[in-house]
Amino acid sequence: MRKIDLKSLLGTAIRNKRNELGFSQEELADRAGLHRTYISDIERGARNLSLESIDKLAQALKISIGALFISAGDFAEPDKVLDGIIAPGDMVDILLVEDNESDIELTLEAFKKAKLSNRVQVARDGLEALDFLFRRNRHAERKPDEIPHVVLLDLNLPKISGIEVLRQIKSNDRLKNLHVIVLTASQQDQDIVLCRKLGAETYIVKPVNFNNLGEVTARLNLHWALLKENTTLAA
Repeated sequence: MRKIDLKSLLGTAIRNKRNELGFSQEELADRAGLHRTYISDIERGARNLSLESIDKLAQALKISIGALFISAGDFAEPDKVLDGIIAPGDMVDILLVEDNESDIELTLEAFKKAKLSNRVQVARDGLEALDFLFRRNRHAERKPDEIPHVVLLDLNLPKISGIEVLRQIKSNDRLKNLHVIVLTASQQDQDIVLCRKLGAETYIVKPVNFNNLGEVTARLNLHWALLKENTTLAA
């Protein structure tokens, strides 16, 4: 079995699409508003791409983000095309823990605008989030491996606070490696310091939109937003 080298696959897909359109690296850089050296590094598989950069490149290449990743699958094996390399079962599942309906809609719209088709589950209070993660009460029938890989966690939740949800996630052996991104109304929030100590990876200032979603993917590495880290291909 061979792990997917997402950076190299994307670099190859971008280079081949650029050549198909007859663009030089300089022209693609100009169309995407990026530096030519940056384009060169991407095509060599030497750069982690932010969601914002991928969106710029996809637009410059006249292709959707989803189609760009599917195109990357064409180069996963040298002698054959692997259709649908990003199968639904390979994509990261996301749990959004948020009680404000407006913020839920804005977050889901940000994912839609980014053309990410990851499955997003929504928990509207801290108790529901823990029931979902620990497979309790109405979530008791969920399979042990049906856990999200990313948790977008609001702090001001009814029933059980976001900080307590984070504390329980990070103190559990089965859940402690989940990527937890805190949703906060202000980057000056003192709770952010505590959340980082408890194991949260970063934060997003609400409302979630395409720009701050892209900033977070740049900091975390794009893998969390698209593919499970242990996704493999047959050699």
